[in-house]
Amino acid sequence: MSARPGQFSAQVLRREELSSHLVRIVLGGLTDFTSTGVPDEWVGLVVPGQFQSRYYTVRSWDGAEMVLDVVVHDEGLVTTWAQTECVGDEVTISEPKGSFALPDDAGWVHLVGDLTALPAMARIAEEVGGPVRIWAETEEVSGYFGDGAAVTWIPTEHGSRLAALVETIEWPDGPGYFWMAGESAQMREIRRYVRRSLGWGSDRHDLMGYWSSTRARQVRAVDPGPLYARGKAAGKSDEEIWAEYDELRAGQ
Repeated sequence: MSARPGQFSAQVLRREELSSHLVRIVLGGLTDFTSTGVPDEWVGLVVPGQFQSRYYTVRSWDGAEMVLDVVVHDEGLVTTWAQTECVGDEVTISEPKGSFALPDDAGWVHLVGDLTALPAMARIAEEVGGPVRIWAETEEVSGYFGDGAAVTWIPTEHGSRLAALVETIEWPDGPGYFWMAGESAQMREIRRYVRRSLGWGSDRHDLMGYWSSTRARQVRAVDPGPLYARGKAAGKSDEEIWAEYDELRAGQ
């Protein structure tokens, strides 16, 4: 699998199941990759036989290996692949982006999120100095945040209740920073609360919708899987298949 400009080829070195819904993928071979240094940075991931990317937080990057913790669902582009013996597979990732921006005068950090936010919250907690408090709406993943982390695990039997949870938080005195990620509708509710009730400006919080519970994935007008297989069988290069895919999509 070759990469376009702004993308990087990598190989799966290891795979580990952290829980029933969280799989760790360790990538190597990223010789030209440069991290943003932002602790909630994310990359687009393209797995074999696909052209569409899905976005994942970089749990860690040590200059040689990149760790991605993938949430697995009933179905999905990466979900099916991540539950196979994918060690040795070649993948493509995009240039990283991040949004966490801690003010210089922040005396505390509060992190709230669901299962999809665990990697970012864990990395933020490791890399940010000062008091960090975490609320994680998911089944407990033993040892995920390390010893001594101030974490509250919240059951999810009755669906997401993050918006209601945030309204019960007692915020510390003095300036701080609030970061949160999860289901988009919950983020919209919390954004209104933070801005209207708490009166915080955008420099004091970062709220991101990682996924939507109401928006189903659209059927793709051009299925890249069969196109990729046919192209390879015909002896075409990845770049030639990319070009054909782009032309077909443009004609829809």
